[in-house]
Amino acid sequence: MTTTSDRFLVQPGKKLRLADVDPRGTPGFDGDKDAGKARTAELNARFEELQETLYASGTNRLLVVLQAMDAGGKDGTIRSVFEGVNPQGVRVACFKQPTATELAHDFLWRVHPHTPAAGEIAIWNRSHYEDVLIARVHDLCNETCWRARYEHIAAFEKMLAGEGTTIRKFFLHIGKDEQKQRLQERIDDPKKRWKWSSRDLDERARWDDYQRAYEDALAATSTAWAPWYVIPADRNWFRDLAVSEILVETLEAMRLRLPLGDPGVSGLKVT
Repeated sequence: MTTTSDRFLVQPGKKLRLADVDPRGTPGFDGDKDAGKARTAELNARFEELQETLYASGTNRLLVVLQAMDAGGKDGTIRSVFEGVNPQGVRVACFKQPTATELAHDFLWRVHPHTPAAGEIAIWNRSHYEDVLIARVHDLCNETCWRARYEHIAAFEKMLAGEGTTIRKFFLHIGKDEQKQRLQERIDDPKKRWKWSSRDLDERARWDDYQRAYEDALAATSTAWAPWYVIPADRNWFRDLAVSEILVETLEAMRLRLPLGDPGVSGLKVT
């Protein structure tokens, strides 16, 4: 049976064409928006249960990486998919333009402190992949440099996996027309204007360059230990549904168990 994870998986070593993925598609789901939201609510309840067990057991670790074009829905995914989780066991890291201190170190230096500890879920809003995307599109380093980083990233992620971290990486795939609409909303809606940056238009002008950069990076770094999933993300409700299903599948596969607790507590009465 084909699982949601199988459906959106970037096959390791296989060339990827984002143009073949319909950003408005809802593959594997025949229901409408209301049915999708209802299903996501069910998954959220199950996810909360699993995350609480993960936190209580204090053994497994989960790293969730979110990448997208500007206005791709990373913040919305975090709000919707992780709604109701125990905040003690979840950390969110957002990687913006590197600081001078970060630039003085190797490109993986700034992300490593944000990897999850035992019992935690770490969510990365952007990530170490910016250093093979932006660096390539803006010619911040030559091709030899950014291609070598694919190997460094794969080795870094393999080390994390070998130390007990489960890694799930999501590319939220929106279409160019959808991005245009979302960026315009940031200009027109005063409540969204804080998200607007004039750099958004400069980056949008490089749309094709970013698409090619993502295609190469995802294909080169989707591995058995750190797979990439391309999620159609024009429809927010389906994006949330697909990511939720994959994360629930991931946590269920861990076969998590609550700690047994103090054996002497059975039958104890509090006075």
